[in-house]
Amino acid sequence: MAKFRLKHPADGEITNDDLSGRLVTVEDPAGIASEGYRALRTRLFHILADLPPQVIMLTSASPKEGTSTTCANLGVALAQANRNTLLIDCDLRNPVLHKIFGLRNIRGLVDVLVGAYDLQAVLQEPFPNLQVATAGPVPHNPSELLSSERFAELVNQVRQRFDYLLIDSSHVLMDSSSLGALADPVVLATQVDEVLLVLNAQSTDKETLQRAVHTLETGGANILGTIVNNVKVSRRGYS
Repeated sequence: MAKFRLKHPADGEITNDDLSGRLVTVEDPAGIASEGYRALRTRLFHILADLPPQVIMLTSASPKEGTSTTCANLGVALAQANRNTLLIDCDLRNPVLHKIFGLRNIRGLVDVLVGAYDLQAVLQEPFPNLQVATAGPVPHNPSELLSSERFAELVNQVRQRFDYLLIDSSHVLMDSSSLGALADPVVLATQVDEVLLVLNAQSTDKETLQRAVHTLETGGANILGTIVNNVKVSRRGYS
């Protein structure tokens, strides 16, 4: 399992109003975090050079670990390398990708899955080579929508049109009040080529990581590697 390190704050360390400032690959292209995303992009290009993963899900063990921020910036980095890239916000319970990009979320993935619109009608293009499908209205049955035949057809359709599809998912481990959401990333993992597991270097403990990996692998996920977020520059290792 590959490991990538990024010096970047996790989503939980900022308020929703500040999410529009998370695109460091655009706002600070020479910064350490941007260099980290470009390095991650290069690893993706070379890790499986003969058969690159085209559909990648990003998830985390628990909330507020920076998954959406990482997904957004990796998408921008891929687009900057002239890869035709699509981001889909599949965190249907607490979507934030539209806030990071400053996009409207009136209609999105949910509308496509219920048959109200086709994919093209909900796509937004914040930057060249990068399109985003926001989540749309919060549904009452997220897991059912994500496990539907229509979603599987959507993923197959996207494979024909884009070089990369990045899926922003909810976190794997839930508290007792949110157990229904446990199925979301596991269901999505069966539809993607690889999974990137985002961790917060300052808060994710070894046991939590192991539980998340076990849950994903039990569901049939192919875990490409971990992205260690919020790393201190002086930190020599991670435990």
